[in-house]
Parts: sequence; structure tokens; C-alpha cells
Amino acid sequence: MREQLQRRHEDLKKEFEAGQARLQELERQQSFVRETLLRISGAIQVLEEVLRDGVTVEGNGSRESQSPSLSTD
Repeated sequence: MREQLQRRHEDLKKEFEAGQARLQELERQQSFVRETLLRISGAIQVLEEVLRDGVTVEGNGSRESQSPSLSTD
């Protein structure tokens, strides 16, 4: 009977350690996904501001307003 209890004890310890390792991996994945979502959220916010303000970005990275310019004819 004692041998069975010792084997069960060892099995449970191994399962517990495996569970802890799995939990740590899931927490790392969760952190990665949160960081990715944060970057995506920031990109969305920038694009929404650019679209709202009517600003276009030229191929060379310079910005040009789409609002009508005043001419001095």
C-alpha cells in the first residue's frame, strides 16, 4: 500500500510540474499577444487621426494637407 501511495505522490508531483510549465508558457504567449494588440491599437489610432485630419503621406514620407489652399492670384 505504501508503494502505491509513493508512486501516486510522484505521479502527482510530475503532473503538477508539467502544469506549472504549461502555465508559464501560456503566460508568455498571453504577454506576446497583449503587446501585439497594443502595437496594432496604436497603428489604428495613428491611421484614424491621419484619415480624420485629411492628411496624405507622400511616397517620400512628407505630409501634405488635403484642405484647400489659399491662392494669392
